[in-house]
Amino acid sequence: MTALSAAETDRLLDAVRAGDDAALEALLEAVQPQVYRFGMRLCAHPEDAEDVLQETLLTLARRLREFRGDAALSTYVYAVARSHCIKKRRRRKDAPAELDGLDTVADAQVAEGSDQFRMLETQETWARVATAISQLEPAQKEVLVLRDVEGLSASEVAEVVEASVSAVKSRLHRARRSLREKLGILPPGADCPDIVEMFSRHHEGELAPDICTRMEAHLAGCPRCAKVCDELRADLVSCSNAPHAEVPPELQARIKRALGLLKA
Repeated sequence: MTALSAAETDRLLDAVRAGDDAALEALLEAVQPQVYRFGMRLCAHPEDAEDVLQETLLTLARRLREFRGDAALSTYVYAVARSHCIKKRRRRKDAPAELDGLDTVADAQVAEGSDQFRMLETQETWARVATAISQLEPAQKEVLVLRDVEGLSASEVAEVVEASVSAVKSRLHRARRSLREKLGILPPGADCPDIVEMFSRHHEGELAPDICTRMEAHLAGCPRCAKVCDELRADLVSCSNAPHAEVPPELQARIKRALGLLKA
């Protein structure tokens, strides 16, 4: 979501339920950057991401007063945004066939060593990763964005996409493999395990301790697999440090007008 603490979020939600329009505006403003970034990652067209942001905020403005907190607010917001993303993609003639298999969600839901160098290096890395993410199939893209970019837990992602946790993790493993393939990956040695799959499963806490021990021993003696793991870690760091999307001022103004009409 944003820098709002859990206590502040709860306070605002209570005020929204009591009919406080100022609290509603504060919550909608707080979620704007995350919804906009999410839309930019999932939608192939920037104008669609803008529409998704506006439609998501309008939906939230209508329904937050009835939100009872059965799920985390962030999960609810992403579920609503995801439903609008899917609707946008379905309306386009170039919508990929993979959309037919997606479960839709109801509307309810710079110098070496300097800080500047590290900032630019991170931006360049993210630019490459973001391009690769944009090339993933929709079902893989959404779970990877929710888990690795937005930072939701696997169980929260499962709530958003209305799938089981095991199905989300399976889709996530495939998405991380596809991402690394698009970014370039060394072929495994003849006696090497499937290091991409093992790394992803380890990241999700799915490997037993004895398997982790064997993997660490293998990495200590296999520079090729160690390099792949380093690249996978860099992918995840880049995703988790993805810059927040700045909502254009003209878009903010458009949304305020739309919200004003909603309250009229």
